[in-house]
Amino acid sequence: MHEQSAHAEHVYTAAQRKSAAASSPIVASWRRCMTMHQLAPEDERAPLRLSDQEFHQAREQSERLIAGASDELDRLFTTVGKAGCCILLTDRNGIALERRGTAGDDKDFRDLGLWTGSVWTEASIGTNGIGTALADERAVAIFRDQHFFCSNIRLSCTTAPIRDHRGELAAALDISTCREDVGEMTLAILTQTVRDAALRIELNLFRSAFAGARFLMVAAGANSAAALLAVDRHDLVLGATRAARIALQLDDKRIAAGIPAADALQEAAVSQQEEMVEAEKAALLRALSRTSGNVSQAAAALGISRATLHRKMKKFDLH
Repeated sequence: MHEQSAHAEHVYTAAQRKSAAASSPIVASWRRCMTMHQLAPEDERAPLRLSDQEFHQAREQSERLIAGASDELDRLFTTVGKAGCCILLTDRNGIALERRGTAGDDKDFRDLGLWTGSVWTEASIGTNGIGTALADERAVAIFRDQHFFCSNIRLSCTTAPIRDHRGELAAALDISTCREDVGEMTLAILTQTVRDAALRIELNLFRSAFAGARFLMVAAGANSAAALLAVDRHDLVLGATRAARIALQLDDKRIAAGIPAADALQEAAVSQQEEMVEAEKAALLRALSRTSGNVSQAAAALGISRATLHRKMKKFDLH
């Protein structure tokens, strides 16, 4: 009881602060829970649950999502299921559509509401992995007392959002555990695991949405594995994942207009080249500024000869 009272007091105090620490995503979620959803951290509650009919309708509306995620859920369960973890797949509304867990852990997870038909939004159950990931549209890990409600402070969860073939938020994939020996390092490993699984589901959805198309990987740095274009036999872009849309500056309007894949990729290459030129020019300007315009000192700082620096200054019209 004392632990729960202390947690509720901490939530209230942190939400009222105006320091840099109080601007964290967790505290921002706590504020939403109190101001937008009118929740109180000391309340004892479980997540909302749908009726059988409502749950059936939710599953019908997410048939493609469930089909695209099923194999990945099974694979994920073989990796973390026996370690006391529960896996949930929800739709964009936080409705738990699919679940994987061991029978020995079922009662604990059912009591917490980690079960199909439950609604894991912030409005339903406060700050939690699924609800906060959907609200912020980013992967999150909520470790024990980072949860809003006192009743969830022994729960640790990590969640990654899943986007549809248009790059729009479509679902969330969550791993939760009540094990007391789970530390932040273990949670970090689970976080990467759930992100990787969510990405594979996302790519499954993308490929199924454009069955018969060719798929091109876009050079997008660390996001290259997630950056795909779907292209028809005329080399026109049919669709692009969110990472590809960002890398190539594509949107629904440009895709609907029928942009050739070669043009989209060439534009990206030109843009990257321009960025490199600007970066080199900026480096020269910084070096010259730091040496008050002394070319010899600037060249030495850059590790190039004085003659080379003069050529580059002429190239960029720097005086």
